[in-house]
Amino acid sequence: MNSSRFEINRRTALLTSAAIAANVLNPFRAFAQETPRKGGVFNVHYGAEQRQLNPSLQASTGVYIIGGKIQENLVDLDADGQPVGVLAESWEATPDGKTITFKLRKGVTWHDGKPFTSEDVAFTAMNMWKKILNYGSTLQLFLTSVDTPDPQTAIFRYERPMPLNLLLRALPDLGYVSAKHLYESGDIRQNPANLAPVGTGPFKFVKYERGQYIIAERNADYWRSNAPYLDRIVWKVITDRAAAAAQLEAGDLHYSPFSGLTISDMARLGKDKRFIVSTKGNEGNARTNTLEFNVRRKELADVKVRRAIAHAINVPFFIENFLGDFAKLGTGPIPSTSTDFYPGANTPQYPYDKAKAAALLDEAGYKPGAGGTRFSLKLLPAPWGEDISLWSTFIQQSLGEVGIAIEIVRNDGGGFLKQVYDEHAFDLATGWHQYRNDPAVSTTVWYRSGQPKGAPWTNQWGWDDGKIDKIIDDAATEVDPAKRKALYADFVREANTELPVWMPIEQIFVTVITAKARNHSNTPRWGSSSWHDLWLSA
Repeated sequence: MNSSRFEINRRTALLTSAAIAANVLNPFRAFAQETPRKGGVFNVHYGAEQRQLNPSLQASTGVYIIGGKIQENLVDLDADGQPVGVLAESWEATPDGKTITFKLRKGVTWHDGKPFTSEDVAFTAMNMWKKILNYGSTLQLFLTSVDTPDPQTAIFRYERPMPLNLLLRALPDLGYVSAKHLYESGDIRQNPANLAPVGTGPFKFVKYERGQYIIAERNADYWRSNAPYLDRIVWKVITDRAAAAAQLEAGDLHYSPFSGLTISDMARLGKDKRFIVSTKGNEGNARTNTLEFNVRRKELADVKVRRAIAHAINVPFFIENFLGDFAKLGTGPIPSTSTDFYPGANTPQYPYDKAKAAALLDEAGYKPGAGGTRFSLKLLPAPWGEDISLWSTFIQQSLGEVGIAIEIVRNDGGGFLKQVYDEHAFDLATGWHQYRNDPAVSTTVWYRSGQPKGAPWTNQWGWDDGKIDKIIDDAATEVDPAKRKALYADFVREANTELPVWMPIEQIFVTVITAKARNHSNTPRWGSSSWHDLWLSA
């Protein structure tokens, strides 16, 4: 593979890794004891609109980065990655794991002045988390009801056991609450509040000008004392990564989240004392690069073809030459960062072997035709990060060498989500899978059949495997930790054998933020959190 064909070279990648690594070792500067400063506008790079701002309906960092400041979850993660109450003050589970009770915070109001109550939690859980929310539909599969004996008590009842630790690990991402009085009439998916959200959070929605900006302002009636500090947050829609870097350098932006800049720009800004470039604050969102197969396509319905495609791609070369130190070879859907559930590399793997790839394609009946082409496929890359663009080009050239012609079809964020997860108008797709603390939160939904049509980052591949469905369901309802871990090892083994999705690269997101920011990157999912304590120094 000739690396000169690509947008960056090996030297750039390695320089990038070194620059960012220097900041990771000591990502925060030493500051004298400072008093938080009230006021100021925090400008955020928003690289890909998703046509959704309500995190009760779409679980995505691209939604949390905005909606997570306006709406709130029952539970979040503290600085040590442990569950901490937000709209819930306490919780307890019965020994059989089938009943979990949340005591809710008193004196909380929605931005329109209505009181927040357990009715809002029950409505959201039963009508949004269970029926619509990607990831939530599988997590809450066995939720049968939510009782509301009083305004501050919500009792979740399950048909099969729900491990309390699993639920608490899931709720930071899958536990955002919406106002019942705004959603109980009409089509939830088409509700105007989805693009003009009303929440209980530290910031109130002001305006969304599509393709330009989103504005939220300080909630003067927020329940946390003396918070928030900022007057306003402005998310600027900037799809050109180089332009976003230029605005950071000019002082027009303060923050670019989730590896939103080019690799070379992150390297340059990592050497500039005006910025902090780090993976800190992203520990709760480890990600893998994906290759998703639409098995409705005849060729891709054959597992030999899927395995051949994996063998045809030299993943170690791509990592070494284009991603550097902040990526490593992945071994399946559960990354090595998951100390509780990682099964190791002793599962089916697909090392680079072009001859084996060609032999498998021959066995499947797809021999080279005129010009050496066996068949053609369309590949849709997500627009989230430069690594995805590079990866899609690398896939195209790698598969071309074994006779599979690839047409790359690029879209904006909303177009990608619609074409892949709703219309299924793709052959191959590539993006990010984000691992969120437990496989049952946002990982097994990539494999479990029966996902709602249109739910992003779920099994929309036309793939149905009763064996893996049973493993997923058993693991999600197993309260014994050792048995759960063993079941997830079985899950990875089956997933890697059948390969409806391939996850061969592990990474952690990189943040670029102004050195004037205080109280940033202080939780494992900081970019998605509420920013109630964020402030800017003078």
